[in-house]
Amino acid sequence: MFSGPFDESIIKRAIDNGLVEIAIHNLRDHGLGKHRVVDDYPHGGGAGMVLMAEPLFAAVEAIKNDSEIPVILLTPQGRLFNQQVAEELASHSRFVLICGHYEGVDERVREHLVTDEISIGDYVLTGGELAAMVVIDTVVRQLPGVLGSDESVKEDSHSNGLLEYPQYTRPQDFRGWEVPPVLLSGHHAEIAKWRREQAILRTLKRRPDLLEKAELTNKERQMLEKMFE
Repeated sequence: MFSGPFDESIIKRAIDNGLVEIAIHNLRDHGLGKHRVVDDYPHGGGAGMVLMAEPLFAAVEAIKNDSEIPVILLTPQGRLFNQQVAEELASHSRFVLICGHYEGVDERVREHLVTDEISIGDYVLTGGELAAMVVIDTVVRQLPGVLGSDESVKEDSHSNGLLEYPQYTRPQDFRGWEVPPVLLSGHHAEIAKWRREQAILRTLKRRPDLLEKAELTNKERQMLEKMFE
């Protein structure tokens, strides 16, 4: 499942350039018995299967090698993943992601092995692999040198609590829809001001909930207050 997304585009270049290393471990390598069993029926009954504690502990402990690094379980019960969490994870030199499956994991994994739990949204996936891809893709973008310009990361949606401003490219006039004149003016201060205002307005229109925690100046907050009057 991981070979396609990690063998293309930005992540592949980051790996090839030695900016990041992504190791994929098969839980069945630590499975029990001849059939490498990793799951069993839940005590007390119920539908589905539960990932066992023993193979999970063995796998993570082999990866950690006694080092103290974050061990993150991807689960719908975790804290909601966002840009700030991605930046937090990017500050670590290493971390482990556990992909949940079936009906979840033995509770002793949560209590005694995992240091954090993350959810990418209020819905349930077949397994944690897709969630792991989302987390890794977002975190890798934060690493220095991965994108063509470090400014790209700073201007991404959610990086400063706002959605990104509108973007335009050639032609200047397409079917009568023209590029805003300020972007063609060459006046960098005015362009920056326009982009900032557009980012605030777009966030107000599409995700007003983000404005409560956005990094706004007093002048910008006054502007928003006047709009609500």
